[in-house]
Amino acid sequence: MVKDIIKDTIFLQMKSCDATIDDLSIGTDLIDTLLFNKRTCVGLAANMIGYNKKILVYLDKNNMPNVMYNPEIIMSEKEYKTEEGCLSLIGLRPCIRHEVITVKFYDSKFNLKTKTFRGFIAEIIEHEMDHFNGILI
Repeated sequence: MVKDIIKDTIFLQMKSCDATIDDLSIGTDLIDTLLFNKRTCVGLAANMIGYNKKILVYLDKNNMPNVMYNPEIIMSEKEYKTEEGCLSLIGLRPCIRHEVITVKFYDSKFNLKTKTFRGFIAEIIEHEMDHFNGILI
């Protein structure tokens, strides 16, 4: 189901809790909402649609949505400075990201995976994971 984008910065600054297998439907809502906003959005965190859970979705290089439950960055390298926007905020803000990250996460079937990401996809994932800690760019 397509959800409204939360713009309340007090809510967005709350820390997220671990997701469980009972939260799989939130991933579906994230996909629906991302695809609805595809012209201006490449990733979403669950708190952006009203759930304080560690769940994110991003568009891969083929423009396909991918969901991660409880992602954890276990390696990062090649730090760089950039500017990012967010559907929940107005304007661009400076931030620091990494060219390469390795993430441990549960997939849409709640199977544990580990995968390395590079470039813009890594940046998207880092941005959405910041939301889990209440960090707004």
